[in-house]
Amino acid sequence: MKTALNASLALLFLLTGSAFAAELNKPIPAPTLDPAFTTMSETAVFAGGCFWGIQAVFQHVKGVTRAQSGYSGGAKATATYQQVITETTGHAEAVSITYDPKVVSYGTLMRIFFSVAHDPTEVNRQGPDTGTSYRTAIFPLSPTQANTANAYITQLNSAKVFARPIATKVEAFQGFYAAEAYHQDFLANNPTYPYIVINDLPKLRALASVWPQYWRAEPVLVAARK
Repeated sequence: MKTALNASLALLFLLTGSAFAAELNKPIPAPTLDPAFTTMSETAVFAGGCFWGIQAVFQHVKGVTRAQSGYSGGAKATATYQQVITETTGHAEAVSITYDPKVVSYGTLMRIFFSVAHDPTEVNRQGPDTGTSYRTAIFPLSPTQANTANAYITQLNSAKVFARPIATKVEAFQGFYAAEAYHQDFLANNPTYPYIVINDLPKLRALASVWPQYWRAEPVLVAARK
């Protein structure tokens, strides 16, 4: 992910216009279970491959007040990029999403996550990135979130929404640890970076197309613009 793309990959993108990251571009059914939260702010933690793209997608969702890249699934002591890329820490690249549940529900965030943010049928990979740190996972912060996530995965599988079974696992939340500063707001700061152009900008186009009612043109960033 963070290594430079070779010339052949870049050329293939230019010739075909295809994206290596999944661009599902379709709405999916609403969860039958989506409990209302009465609090002013809630947090969801999702993992679905490189956190650059997942963060960028949710930074453009109405009702999201913060989306931060980081690591989840392992211990605090190993939550650094150089350790996570060894694929021995148990961490996944994840995004912590703070949102207003009166504007956007947890179930809606999951609909966006499954439909345009990544390919939930891939096992330990997304696009060109492979390894357990690129797995698809949901880390619920409460029993309500866990029940909602498990029920939705069962619902989508039963309805055969995808050609293959959903690989997303609902994993016990052990903590979320923010990634290094240079990983934050990466798409917003590097929109012409080849990896971003090929893998992540299509996700933003899909979000705007499939979920226009939740699209926000100006992203909510972790760091203030200079």
